[in-house]
Amino acid sequence: MAYPNHLAWHETMELHELVAFQTNVLTKLKMHVGKIREPQLQKIYQVSIVVLENNLRDLLKFFPKAAGHEQPARADTRFYAGDILGAAKTSVRNYAIAITETATPALREVLKRHLNGAVDWHAMIFNYMYGKGLYPAYHLQALLENDVKNAQKALSR
Repeated sequence: MAYPNHLAWHETMELHELVAFQTNVLTKLKMHVGKIREPQLQKIYQVSIVVLENNLRDLLKFFPKAAGHEQPARADTRFYAGDILGAAKTSVRNYAIAITETATPALREVLKRHLNGAVDWHAMIFNYMYGKGLYPAYHLQALLENDVKNAQKALSR
């Protein structure tokens, strides 16, 4: 079976999510590794940095098969807003998963309430970013170009 020489849309979006999240984590790890004084934890940070750098290098190879890979400069506001957006998105996913593992009705109700709050939190951050032009959700090429630029910047730190 012959496969197309490009990524499918859903693959491209998953690639975006992975690169954006790992770029934010890598940036934070590199910012904090020098502050860690406990040797074993510092080693964990160092290994984590190498793993994420290797992951990003591998994933970036697929961007030319997506919509594009050049992008404008990233402002600190975009990084910080994207970081909290990732946290909100992770919160939504974690609550959704926790609900499927919950047998106690009272706990399930609390988790559902928290899930709805996390969805609202995510919407608030997304709307802020979209309104400020920090998240080009409807422009896949710009979204992917931003991923590449941010990942390359994290790798070069």
